Amino acid sequence: MIVYGVNPVREALRGPRRVERVWATARLAGEEWLRGAAVDVADAAAIESRCGSPDHQGVCAEAEAYRYADPAALLAAPDPLIVALDEVTDPGNLGAICRTAEVAGATGVAIPQRRAAEVTPAVCKASAGAVEHLALARVRNLADFLADAKAAGCWCYGADAGARVPYDAPDYSGGVVAVLGAEGRGLRPRVAAACDELVAIPRRGRVDSLNVGAAAAVLVYEILQRRGRA
Repeated sequence: MIVYGVNPVREALRGPRRVERVWATARLAGEEWLRGAAVDVADAAAIESRCGSPDHQGVCAEAEAYRYADPAALLAAPDPLIVALDEVTDPGNLGAICRTAEVAGATGVAIPQRRAAEVTPAVCKASAGAVEHLALARVRNLADFLADAKAAGCWCYGADAGARVPYDAPDYSGGVVAVLGAEGRGLRPRVAAACDELVAIPRRGRVDSLNVGAAAAVLVYEILQRRGRA
C-alpha cells in the first residue's frame, strides 16, 4: 500500500506496519522524523504519480498491507469502548471516525467486511495516520457481532436521530459498543434491533442530522465524559 501525506507516513513509520521505502521532496527529506528511514528524494510530480493523489504534501511511502484486528480481541478487553459502523462507505468518514476513536483512546473500531469502506491510502490520509495505532476489525455480520458483544457483557447503543432516549441519558458504564449507520439511511433494521438502546443527538437547527463523523465524535466523547464521572 502506498501511504501519502506527512502525518500518515510519519505514523506508519511509528506503527507496527513495515515501511519498505519512502519518497520525499528535497525540502522534507531531511526532516528529523524521517531519520533512519530509507528515503529517496523525488519531485512533487513524481510523488503524485506514485501515490495517485495531489494531496501528498511532499511525501509518500510503500508500506505492507494493513493489519486488521481480531474482533474477539476487541471484546476480550476489560470494559471495552468499541465504535461499530454499519455500512459506512465514504473513506473520509471512516478516516475521521478512526481518528476520533484513536485520540479518544477507544478499544477499537468494527466494520463490516462487505458494503463498507476499508483501510485504503485515502482512509489513512483522512485519519491523519490514526489507523496505524488503532485496532480496526472487520466482521462478517455486524448484527451478529453485536450479539457477541452483548454475550461478552457489553451494552450496545445505536445512534438514531428519531430515538426517544437522549444521547446523554445512559451512564455508559462497563463495556460499550457505540453503533453508527451510514449517512442518509442510518442503521439497518436488523442492526438497530440488535442494539440494547437507541439514542439521539439533539437537533436545534433545520438540517436533519450531523455528518456521521461528527456524530461519532459527539457520542464517543459523551461516553468518555460519563465514564469519567463514574
